[in-house]
Amino acid sequence: QQEKEDLQEKLKSREHLSQTAGKSKAAPTPSKNIDLEMKQLQCKVKNSNNEITKQLATIKSLKNEVQEKEQQIQELQAKFPRLERDLNMKRHLIEDLRSRLKASLENEKTSNETLESLERKVKALAADCSNKKNSIDSLKQRLNVATEEKSHYEEMYHKAKDELEKKDLKLTNLESKMTETERAMSELETTASQQLHDLAKQSGQALETVQKQLLLTSDKVEEFMTFVKALTRELQHSIQELRTKIKQAKKMGEACKKGLSQESVRLAASILHVSTTDLEEILEVEDYEETAKAKLEFEKDQEWLQYIQKLLEAQFPFASYLMDAILEKLNEKKKLVEEYSSLMKCTL
Repeated sequence: QQEKEDLQEKLKSREHLSQTAGKSKAAPTPSKNIDLEMKQLQCKVKNSNNEITKQLATIKSLKNEVQEKEQQIQELQAKFPRLERDLNMKRHLIEDLRSRLKASLENEKTSNETLESLERKVKALAADCSNKKNSIDSLKQRLNVATEEKSHYEEMYHKAKDELEKKDLKLTNLESKMTETERAMSELETTASQQLHDLAKQSGQALETVQKQLLLTSDKVEEFMTFVKALTRELQHSIQELRTKIKQAKKMGEACKKGLSQESVRLAASILHVSTTDLEEILEVEDYEETAKAKLEFEKDQEWLQYIQKLLEAQFPFASYLMDAILEKLNEKKKLVEEYSSLMKCTL
C-alpha cells in the first residue's frame, strides 16, 4: 500500500514536470541559466521516467506477487476448513486415545488386583493340595486297615452263614410247632369268646343295677348337702338373732342405769376417781367396742360358712371335720343363750 502511494506521488511529480517542460519550450528563455535548468530538469525527467518504468515494472511484479499471494490465500482459505476438520478429528482421536489409555490403565489395575488374588488363591490351593495329599496318605492307611477288616468280616460272614443255615432248620421246625400252637390257640379263642359273651351279659345286668344304685346315692348326697347347708344357715341365723337380743338387753340395762340420779353418777365418778364427763366418754368407748366386736363376729360367721362349703366340696372323708364345725357353732349358741338368760334375769 505504501509503495502504491509512493508511485502515485512520483506520477504526479512527473506530470508536473512535463507541464513545466512544455511551458518552458513555449516561452523563450532569456538567459542561459534557464537552459541549464531545463537541461537539468530534462535529465531529472528522464531519470524519473526511468524510475517510473522501473517502478511500473516493480508494480507489475508486485501485482503478480499480490495475485499469487491472493491465490495462495484462497488456497489456504480453501484448505482451512479441511485443516480445521482434520484438527477436530485429531482432537477426537486424541480424546479417544486418552479414554482408551485411561481404560487400559484401569484394566491394568484390575488385572494386577486379579493377579494378586490369583496368586493368593494359588498359594491357598498349594496349601490345600498339601493337606489333601496328607489326607490321601491317611486314607490309604485307613484303606489298608479296612481291607484287613474286610477279610476278617468275610470270614465272620461265612461262619455266620453256616450258623444261619443251621438256625433256618431250627426255624422250620419251630414254624411247624407254631402252626400247631395256632390251631390250639384258635380253639381256645372260640371257647374264650363264648365265655366272654356270657360274662358280658352278666356284667351288663350288674352295671344296670350299679347305675341305679349310683343314681340313688347321688340323690341322697344332694339331699344331704341341701340339709347341711340349710342347717348351717339356720344355725348362723339363730346365733345372729341371739346376738341382737343380747345387744337389746344390754341397751335396756344401760337405759335403766341412765335413769339413775345424777348423784349416783357423781358417786360412781368419785369411786373411780374420774370426772362425770370422763365417765360418759368411757361408756361411749364401750359402745364403739361393741360395734367392732359385732363386725368381727359377722366376719367369723362368714368364714365359718365358707369353711362348711369347702368341707362339702372336698373329697371323702369329711364327716368328722363337719361334725366338729357344727358342734363348735352349737356350743357358741349355747353360751349366747346362757348369756341372754342371765341378762334377762338382771333386767327383771
